[in-house]
Amino acid sequence: MSFADVLIVGGGHGGAQAALVLRQRGFEGRVTMVTRETFPPYERPPLSKDYLAGDKPFEKILIRPESFWSDRDIELRTGNAVVAIDPQARSAELGDGTRLDYHSLIWAAGGDPRRLPCSGADLNGVHSIRTRGDADRIRAQIDTGVKRVAVIGGGYIGLEAAAVFRKMGLPVTVIERMDRVLNRVAGPELSSFYEAEHRRQGVELMLDHTVEALVGDDNGQVRAVSLADGREVEADLVIVGIGIVPAVGPLLAAGAAGTNGVDVDDFCRTSLDDTYAIGDCAAHSNPYADNRVIRLESVQNATDMANTVARHLTGERERYNTVPWFWSNQYDLRLQTVGFSSEDDDCIVRGDPDSRSFSVVYLREGRVAALDCVNATRDYAQGRRLIEARSEPDLDALADPEIALKSLL
Repeated sequence: MSFADVLIVGGGHGGAQAALVLRQRGFEGRVTMVTRETFPPYERPPLSKDYLAGDKPFEKILIRPESFWSDRDIELRTGNAVVAIDPQARSAELGDGTRLDYHSLIWAAGGDPRRLPCSGADLNGVHSIRTRGDADRIRAQIDTGVKRVAVIGGGYIGLEAAAVFRKMGLPVTVIERMDRVLNRVAGPELSSFYEAEHRRQGVELMLDHTVEALVGDDNGQVRAVSLADGREVEADLVIVGIGIVPAVGPLLAAGAAGTNGVDVDDFCRTSLDDTYAIGDCAAHSNPYADNRVIRLESVQNATDMANTVARHLTGERERYNTVPWFWSNQYDLRLQTVGFSSEDDDCIVRGDPDSRSFSVVYLREGRVAALDCVNATRDYAQGRRLIEARSEPDLDALADPEIALKSLL
């Protein structure tokens, strides 16, 4: 048995940031980070982009050099997981059977890839993209020869992977059960643009199609995706990108409140004493989503929540209140999103999509609520200020790309 003043569960962006900021703020207690992976903390977004493509080696996506953690007296326990906690005793049980006592707990475990609820999901050649191991297995299979790729899910991960595979020259089919790509995160205007771009790049898009099963050969290797309408899509490499399941089982079993993830307050505290949760698994009331309780799966959310917790543990009570932002790289297109849009928002297209540099501005009751900016970094930076100011700009001026957004404040 050992003890940590602060026990951090999870070695992703949130966990790493919490440990880093604690030390930056002069915290001198014992800090222990437990992660299921065998690697020190590394960046996740490149896994479906630069790292998958082979453009960035692993050393270039480390959050800090490996020696950083020991130099800051932060204990890394890699290749292990917290399987149970006792909030009254303030004790955590690890997968190897050891027990670790703590004073404060930061749960930053993220989530696990959502699995296909159909037969064939365990066949060889079926992958998710959540960890370095996932990306390495995909690259290893490509090195041995792949004839055709099927991507199940038309969200960020699926489309980013499709773009990488097309740049490799592989035939790619994207299968999406909704009637447009990026359905959960963007409006129809942006979806139409990305659908056209992927088709132009040679991707076959199959929208409004449901996967019935994955079909394998006699050796247990996937060979096709079977659809509900009876058709089969040939593929010997399948990427499943249909979201995540929040990794909060031990917290909920210990009595923490939550359904879709674990519920946290404005300081990222769960309903358990001295227990915080941050990042993808933390459900919180977000002021930029009309105070709805949501989970945000983004690096920004994880790091900003980590900052909130580290400040709280070192005596500064600053509530989490940051404008959400995201990004996605596909081909030569850099999408930057700021704010939080919903299905009933009005929207204005600012600029010409055919120019490959434009923005979609979302309005809620006349206020700027969010922007999707494609190769339009200036709009992204200045649009954030409109969101923070709850601005209600003139719509004609908003639609004119020659008028700087900062002038509309």
